[in-house]
Amino acid sequence: MSDAPSRRGLVRAGLAGGALAALTLGGLSMRKRDQGGPHDAYFLGLSSALERAGLARPTLVIDQARLEANIKAVKAALPARQHLRIVVKSLPCASLIDAVTEGMGTERFMVFNAPMMATMAVERPGGDYLMGKPLAAAEAKGFYRDLHRNAFDPATQLQWLIDSPERLDQYAALASANGAPMRVNLEIDIGLHRGGFSGPEGFKAALDKIKTAPNLTLSGLMGYDPHLSHVAAGEARAKALARSQKTYQAFIDQVREADFALEGMTLNTAGSPTFHMHRDNPYATEVSVGSAFVKPVDFDTDTLTDHVPAAFIATPVIKALPETLLPTAEQLAGLLRFMDPNTSRAFFIHGGHWLATPVSPPGLEYSSLFGRSSNQELLTGSTKVTLQADDYVFLRPNQSEAVFLQFGDIAVYDGHEIMERWPVFSPSA
Repeated sequence: MSDAPSRRGLVRAGLAGGALAALTLGGLSMRKRDQGGPHDAYFLGLSSALERAGLARPTLVIDQARLEANIKAVKAALPARQHLRIVVKSLPCASLIDAVTEGMGTERFMVFNAPMMATMAVERPGGDYLMGKPLAAAEAKGFYRDLHRNAFDPATQLQWLIDSPERLDQYAALASANGAPMRVNLEIDIGLHRGGFSGPEGFKAALDKIKTAPNLTLSGLMGYDPHLSHVAAGEARAKALARSQKTYQAFIDQVREADFALEGMTLNTAGSPTFHMHRDNPYATEVSVGSAFVKPVDFDTDTLTDHVPAAFIATPVIKALPETLLPTAEQLAGLLRFMDPNTSRAFFIHGGHWLATPVSPPGLEYSSLFGRSSNQELLTGSTKVTLQADDYVFLRPNQSEAVFLQFGDIAVYDGHEIMERWPVFSPSA
């Protein structure tokens, strides 16, 4: 059954039994601290708002005031000469994108698949769009076939991302077959090593191809650099940033040497973890930001300390049990509680197995021994966690992309009530 502990979890429980039985006095130093406690005032207020709204199922919540604070933080960090491109996959909701668009005063968007591009063409037909990853030519062909003609013109408003000579050939053939111009933006490797053009020879060949292809136009370059946020702050990061920018500059020099006009080109770089680093960037015309507006767990970086978590998953407790018992290893309950008091009580929640981290009440943990479940996830806590059935548990999404699409309409919290519900886009990869 779907809510039964996984076979893998039971195997782990059996193995854990042997390991725990072998503990010596020296192993007592591994004993964990009790981290349990009640909801703080913020989550108590959010719980009450959800109850009044009658939302007793897994729900994604956006805190409007925190969202606005993050918008202000991005705006304050962005130099006047640099444009912002909103990353749609990280904010897959028309009303959420509207809030960011209006707050930032931009109509530039980065999209990552054809279905989401089709949606945005309807929602924001006047936008300027850049693909954030290279798509198979077959997907691009399907986009043109299925596009509903309106004010949106892909020939002038959409840049397709190209990462290799082979893909460039495929897009040149598609443009020729369609008999319509296509703008292409070349993905360059500036240190992430996730593909894209990495050397002068292949890049030169691509520029030559674009020159001779009748329906292709070079619209710019895209160099993504999230790896920089994982380099230790200080001299090491400064050197890595300098290397990355020097590499980008070398590609720009090649574009100039090939007699392309740089004026008006989209020279895109950065992402949520790194856009702050580009305030003094001499060449980038724009940076891309998405997740920083809602700050999921994976973006708890030293580069985003002036941003606040604005998105939470709220879900009710279905079953609150006085103790945690592992199937076939019930005799280990006492020892487990002793070694980790945060495993004392068992809370089975509505839904689960999300890419998310429990945050309130404090001290809640996933059970690696019991196993994960998308039906009734087990969270354990200490005796200081006094949750009862129907109380809410709160988690922070580890990322916003994909996770935001799992809960239906987003609940918008104004600090007092759930004031609105925002529909999300249809799921797409």
